[in-house]
Amino acid sequence: MAEAETPKDKTAAGAAQPAEGERVLNQDEIDTLLGFDGKQESKEARTDGIFAILDKSMTAYEKLPMLEVVFDRLVRQLSTSLRNFTSENVDVSLDSMVSIRFDDYLNSIPLPALLVVFRAVEWENFGLVTVDSSQIYSMVDILLGGRKANRPVRVEGRPYTTIEQDIVKRMIDIVLADMGSAFEPLSPATFHFERLESNPRFATITRPGNPALLVRFRVDMVENHGGVIEVLLPHTTLEPIRDLLLQMFMGENFGQDTVWEKHLGKELRSTSVEVEAVLQEKTVTLKDVMSFKVGNTVLLDCAPDDDVIMRCGGIDISSGTMGKVGDHIAVSLREPIRRKMREAQP
Repeated sequence: MAEAETPKDKTAAGAAQPAEGERVLNQDEIDTLLGFDGKQESKEARTDGIFAILDKSMTAYEKLPMLEVVFDRLVRQLSTSLRNFTSENVDVSLDSMVSIRFDDYLNSIPLPALLVVFRAVEWENFGLVTVDSSQIYSMVDILLGGRKANRPVRVEGRPYTTIEQDIVKRMIDIVLADMGSAFEPLSPATFHFERLESNPRFATITRPGNPALLVRFRVDMVENHGGVIEVLLPHTTLEPIRDLLLQMFMGENFGQDTVWEKHLGKELRSTSVEVEAVLQEKTVTLKDVMSFKVGNTVLLDCAPDDDVIMRCGGIDISSGTMGKVGDHIAVSLREPIRRKMREAQP
């Protein structure tokens, strides 16, 4: 005989079994879905799952081949400009160029640092330049005659003085001018200094989740001096020249062929065109035209010495007087050829 099931047993059985048609995930399945590894607690454990998909959308952002050419050119120009600015041996190298979310970048900036917001005039958007404290103190020591010690510059946790901010502004002006020159063969670009900030939250130039291109430059100077300069360009800033950045490097002329241009100009000058000499024009009705017969005469309101209009492709180009040279009828021009097209008469 079966034993009676107590109310306590019924409650336990009901709690263990989900309702009909309902699927409940356990903790292991939830961790797998989110990309967490139960054996590791660090953020590096998120190798797959939803977080990995979000991160992959940043790392797999389409490549822009021409950007590498532009920033390689910027490295060469910036090395020369900073040497002239500091009168010291300066070596600038391209450290990395990656895509990152704007909010993630602001959270990763080591403080203290100075952030410069600049405006791309032709692209109607903004960018960001970050200078770390080591580069700031190194530049101050070199320009103001500081001690050249064989040790890294000690970073102090104090606000930057007016002199230090002014030196950084002068250095950033050089960086922005060289960056505009680097973009010049591709597209005209003018970068204007907008403001200088020490708090990253005051340097917000785009939405936190928007992707941006982060370019890191390493500046090496004498006696272990130097630091890092980072240039951040949101993808919305680069959107106006995106098609140009997708093309492959075709030389400094970027696709222009001077040989073909000269050949085209030569052939155009030797091209034959048809020129009409219009004696006079008269407006008649369609009824009169339909009644024309062989032998009819159309009278034009003109005299033998009236000017003749020279016309090419339906455009009046000049006027002159009709005459005769040998067995040929000729026109003596009274004015030079008009280079501009006349506006169509209503």
